[in-house]
Amino acid sequence: MAINENQVVSIQYELRDIDGGEVLDSNLNSAPLSFIVGKGQIIPGLESEIKKLSLNDSEEVRVSAKDAYGEYDDKAVQTLPKEQFAGLELKEGMTLYGQGEDGGTVQVTVKSFDEENVNVDFNHPLAGKDLLFVLSVVEVRDATAQELIQGYVGAPEGGGCGCGTGDSCHTTEDDSHSCSC
Repeated sequence: MAINENQVVSIQYELRDIDGGEVLDSNLNSAPLSFIVGKGQIIPGLESEIKKLSLNDSEEVRVSAKDAYGEYDDKAVQTLPKEQFAGLELKEGMTLYGQGEDGGTVQVTVKSFDEENVNVDFNHPLAGKDLLFVLSVVEVRDATAQELIQGYVGAPEGGGCGCGTGDSCHTTEDDSHSCSC
């Protein structure tokens, strides 16, 4: 039976770069990755292939760069004044996190730097890479009503944050929920 929208799927996987075969990520010796299908919680190319599988299936799933983290965009490399990085010991290849114009978290990689400027790359580290997932589907179930409302796996019935701290969850002015775990 194929996997459907609003189901919780748990997978064990090993992620490899198709070109070099290098293992990029794995959860084989840890807890499975669980997500709600149709909520955009994993890359689109992987989710569409997982929908074709069933419980206990094992598969090699190839995902092209455009359906994973996107094609590499040369325009996403910017030169910024080094003074914006005051107090940081910069190293080529290091990952930094900041706040974007929309208030969200932005991840950048330091490409190079000199006395005046720092070249940062806003592309995802896996942008431009075709990926191979070797995976096993270890659980498939319908998401609970609370999981669908909260938008994540493991949302406890009756609300709360799922962090075991009791009433640390509250509703904000815009009716969204905020947790202080």
